[in-house]
Amino acid sequence: MSFTLAIVGRPNVGKSTLFNRLVGRRLALVDDQPGVTRDLREGEARLGDLRFTVVDTAGLEEATDQSLQGRMRRLTERAVDMADICLFMIDARVGITPTDQVFAEILRKRSAHVIVAANKAEGRAGEAGMLEAYSLGLGEPLRLSAEHGEGMEDLLAVLTPLADEFALKAQDSAPETDVELDEEGALPGEEDADEDGVLPSPRPSRAKPLQVAVVGRPNAGKSTLINAILGEDRLLTGPEAGITRDAISVTTEWDGAPVRIFDTAGMRKRAKVQDKLEKLSVSDGLRAVRFAEVVVVLLDVEIPFEQQDLRIADLAEREGRAVVIAVNKWDIETDRQNKLKELKEEFTRLLPQLRGAPLITVSAKTGRGLDRLQEAILKAHEVWNRRVTTATLNRWLIGMLEAHPPPAPGGRRIKLRYMTQAKTRPPGFVVMCSHPEKLPESYSRYLVNGLRDSFDMPGTPIRLTFRSQADKNPYKDRKKSTPSRLRKHLGKGRADE
Repeated sequence: MSFTLAIVGRPNVGKSTLFNRLVGRRLALVDDQPGVTRDLREGEARLGDLRFTVVDTAGLEEATDQSLQGRMRRLTERAVDMADICLFMIDARVGITPTDQVFAEILRKRSAHVIVAANKAEGRAGEAGMLEAYSLGLGEPLRLSAEHGEGMEDLLAVLTPLADEFALKAQDSAPETDVELDEEGALPGEEDADEDGVLPSPRPSRAKPLQVAVVGRPNAGKSTLINAILGEDRLLTGPEAGITRDAISVTTEWDGAPVRIFDTAGMRKRAKVQDKLEKLSVSDGLRAVRFAEVVVVLLDVEIPFEQQDLRIADLAEREGRAVVIAVNKWDIETDRQNKLKELKEEFTRLLPQLRGAPLITVSAKTGRGLDRLQEAILKAHEVWNRRVTTATLNRWLIGMLEAHPPPAPGGRRIKLRYMTQAKTRPPGFVVMCSHPEKLPESYSRYLVNGLRDSFDMPGTPIRLTFRSQADKNPYKDRKKSTPSRLRKHLGKGRADE
């Protein structure tokens, strides 16, 4: 019982507020100023027993040219064409405007199922606008308050029969057998390791698609790149910097690999971010980084590796995400060979914590380099999930100790007893040793670099922890005491004296 509901209407009528209420989370940015939402945002909605996809759209504008408002309108019209049901929202406190009447006519022609909702109708202030909504000729309007959750039962009553209708249509068109094998299971056992002691990594599936976030400075071409991957103009683009405001997620199959791609707002230096809305956009993008598995840091070939690019890449590494560096607008570069050499040298010098991470040149405009970008993303995800058997790790550790023994502070050499992998995503290793607090940072880097080289883990963050092996002597640190029998005997002797 699944269908798609698109929420449409003029700017600032409460579409994003209703979207957040239906999905049960504050996914869409909400502010008092109109025009906050620009892209299409999808979410899995819950209303009573219904489960469906809801789409938050940009406010419908009357512009039809190539301006930003015109492109936003065309994107919203595309959502109307794709949706099964359109929820046309008006502001009950303002009433029906000429713009509402224009778009009501558009919806009457382009959508088979239109529901009119008079939002902000709590109290008496919205009664007049509620009555005016009948003049649109789109049926009986619903009285809603998206902010306070009023009218959700009425919306459920209207959607339920339509949902049943779509469910019957889906059942009639479904094939006789629909069997999907689930390859996801328990973590593989150590008997599944290859000859190098590396266990197979889980692969993305439709149930668990690969989560990819595209981040970077404003106007680096993030939305254009995602549109090129999708093969359609799904996200709003243009020459203006800062078009994207929400962290928009799109689920697709990229050459057979199920992926969920997050398009984020451009991140400027903190000192330059003064507008409240831009602060919300940047925080939304940071949240997308934390939810992602692979982060693609998109650079502009004309001004690569600026200070903000380095901060963004360092953030992704500190959050423990696999990182891929992509240099966009490669089609406008003339001296490509020397430029590529220069980029690799700057990458090695400025981001040593990401040593070995892939650096890919792409052109979002022409689509060049997208195949290499996909290979790099899948490889980074595989390394991010890599697991090594304990036996293999300890054989490797013996070789590293023989090649370069740990230091001996105060004349007593630190002993590294054994090693195991405690976690993945990113790979995390634990080494049991004596006096871990005295082990220098340089020796930790020596082991981390050895792990990268020996087990083919370039670029991915590696967490290495040193722990002191617990002493098994139960009487350690226990104060010496005289046994009770001896105490009694000594006490009796003193009494006899």
